[in-house]
Amino acid sequence: MQKPPFIRRTIAAALSANSLLLPWQDAFAQQDKQLEPVVVSANRTEQKRFDAAASIDAVQVDPLVTPSPLVNMSELLGASPGIQIRERQNFAQDLQISVRGFGTRSTFGVRGVRILVDGIPATMPDGQGQAATAPLQSVRRIEVLRGPVAQLYGNAAGGVVNVFTIDPPLSADESITSASLGAGSYGQRQAGFTVARGNAELGGLLDVSHYSTDGYRDHSAAERTQLNGKLKWRPSSSTTITGLVNLFDQPLSQDPLGLTHAQFEQNPRQVVPVALTFDTRKTIEQRQAGVTVEHKFYASNTLNARAYTGVRKVMQTLSFSGAAANSAGGVVDLDNDFYGAGLSWTHATKLNGMPLNWTVGVEADELEQLRRGFINNNGTAGALRRNETDTARNVDVFGQADWMFAPQWKGTVGVRASRVRFAVDDRYITAASPNDSGSVKYNNTSPVLGLVWFANEELNIYGNIGRGFETPTINESAYRPGGTGPNLGLQPSRSRQGEIGMKWKHDGHTVDLALFQARSRDEIAQLTTENGRSIFQNVDKVQRRGIEASWRKDAGAISTQLAYTLLDAQFRQSFTSGSGAVVAAGNRLPGAPMHSLFAQVEYRPAPGLTTAVEMRAES
Repeated sequence: MQKPPFIRRTIAAALSANSLLLPWQDAFAQQDKQLEPVVVSANRTEQKRFDAAASIDAVQVDPLVTPSPLVNMSELLGASPGIQIRERQNFAQDLQISVRGFGTRSTFGVRGVRILVDGIPATMPDGQGQAATAPLQSVRRIEVLRGPVAQLYGNAAGGVVNVFTIDPPLSADESITSASLGAGSYGQRQAGFTVARGNAELGGLLDVSHYSTDGYRDHSAAERTQLNGKLKWRPSSSTTITGLVNLFDQPLSQDPLGLTHAQFEQNPRQVVPVALTFDTRKTIEQRQAGVTVEHKFYASNTLNARAYTGVRKVMQTLSFSGAAANSAGGVVDLDNDFYGAGLSWTHATKLNGMPLNWTVGVEADELEQLRRGFINNNGTAGALRRNETDTARNVDVFGQADWMFAPQWKGTVGVRASRVRFAVDDRYITAASPNDSGSVKYNNTSPVLGLVWFANEELNIYGNIGRGFETPTINESAYRPGGTGPNLGLQPSRSRQGEIGMKWKHDGHTVDLALFQARSRDEIAQLTTENGRSIFQNVDKVQRRGIEASWRKDAGAISTQLAYTLLDAQFRQSFTSGSGAVVAAGNRLPGAPMHSLFAQVEYRPAPGLTTAVEMRAES
């Protein structure tokens, strides 16, 4: 599908006590500083990406010079192998994110991949996540963690996307003021501003952005406004307290629905007639606040804590009436309350004279969802068809140790024990819809083992093995075959994963290579659709294996990047769909291309001026 062109202009200033720096000078200086990124590794301590014993990429983001509108995360992660981000050009469905084939089954939202923003989960306890709420206008770095080490982040960690926003200045001599305006075809409009001030102890940042579009297709208009606030307080040299506020309002997102191949060939901009009949659309409103605390006890101990709370309201009009007696309705109304807390302790010591770092922690999260369904009377909510409260909560404990047991060798061992509980309190009880209340518990232990050989200053070779699991989400377990109640018999998917990789750098060249394999049992796959309801089942013997390769060359003002992924993701055992059709062994997972290639050449002719050509191809 054609991607609408977009032009963006940014005005920015960086102020100090003694000088006024031109915007392009400040942006170019920041760009130079970010050539060697620092990332958070699986043991939650900072280190250079090159030294991390895992498949991980860190994408540096400078909102001042990024040429795209910074509306969707898909604009930023094309150069990372192993990750697929589908920008559906449909704001009623959000992005689809998959890592090494985990997450491809999602028809809306994110499943199978965990998302965090400034240490606060954007993935709920049931494994359902949202990428749209990440405040891209104030992002400074996005990390993508792939492979077995990601399992240490818990349920649905087929991969981890970790978003870090800009820190406010903690100096009276620094401040940030920036504004951006953008416009594009099909009615695209974007505007935003960022203000940040601070002193030696306290700094604050406020970022507000607004985006609207008429949509490339008919009946695909959308509008959204975001606010991201960050307050950083250092009451002492050993303690940092960060307060976070995130507001997201999407009052309009029309859904033109999907097209058949014949319809696309006829007119790719057309809308499916039933979308107009039922006025298919979605509205989202989310309010979230959180606090993180880091306290250092001397030089060897660090305590990290987090707490957060929020509400999320979703109203969606689907493409059917839902008037049947056993239907849950064609209008879905979800009121979500979520909150959680976490605590971890990191200790640095020595064993046999060699460095040993370990981390232990506990995390607890809860989601309470009031789910109601109504008959869709041509776009307006009619009679009630569903009324229940769904609850998902998890309690996890985890630990990880890294030991440099020889001058060039480091071993890693980690484990995470998870307990997830779903409960349904049904309050819509009729002759056709009996009481479907119930609950289910899932327990899992995910161990990870790793080894890295630091061959020399230019070459690292590593390997990891681990086990993970993924529960069905509340939406996926909402319906059972032939009934109106939840499918509490749906089992979590469990996987065994392994990878071998290398990282090499020399004379401005950086090369990453990884070979991976994952085998899953009880994979969650769609069984059928009844009266507009998607019903899921478990499928055994799903295999994902492949190769990830990336290369980057920095030569003065020119940077060149290549990223390639070979992904063989297939069902290794046949199964039957709800219609009775047999899906044969060897069939590929939908939405998982075998070949993906990204290439880019970037040229910086002058400070603050950047131009680039990029290409993406998928099989």
